[in-house]
Amino acid sequence: MNPAGKMKPPATAEATRRRTAARLAAVQALYQIEVTGASPANTVVEFVKHRLGTQAEGEDFGPADDALFADLVEGTCARRQELDRHIAAALTPDWPLERLEIILRAILRAGAYELLARPEVPARVAISEYLDIAHAFFAGKEPGLVNGVLDRLARTLRPEGLRGGEGGGAASR
Repeated sequence: MNPAGKMKPPATAEATRRRTAARLAAVQALYQIEVTGASPANTVVEFVKHRLGTQAEGEDFGPADDALFADLVEGTCARRQELDRHIAAALTPDWPLERLEIILRAILRAGAYELLARPEVPARVAISEYLDIAHAFFAGKEPGLVNGVLDRLARTLRPEGLRGGEGGGAASR
């Protein structure tokens, strides 16, 4: 429901796809920021101007929800220490956050940010989206790690969201 008490219209397939593209691009931007030390603001501008909605280096960066993309990148970077504390608490002591690959850390940080800062997105949807992203980058046990960590975080950050009351449908994807 929106603030006026009216039901939200169902998301279109195009809007869902644009949000999915924004999440994938955000993970790639977070990877780039960690590797290069570039500022989040400059990275967002670069992606919006030169990557999103284009095809480059054999990758198709389809149209993305630019506002979601910018929020995910800038918000994740701004709250990185807080997110890292939550993620570290969900990991086992023998696998600290620093031991994980950079792209895996980017996936977990973006997913944790969305669970923490975007309550309008059902927890099940956020987990599913970042699990799909993990599958795009990894064929081994990493997607299971992403699923387990984000599920633990959702149970801590949004315990009401994983009980039967949350739809998890594509409407908020």
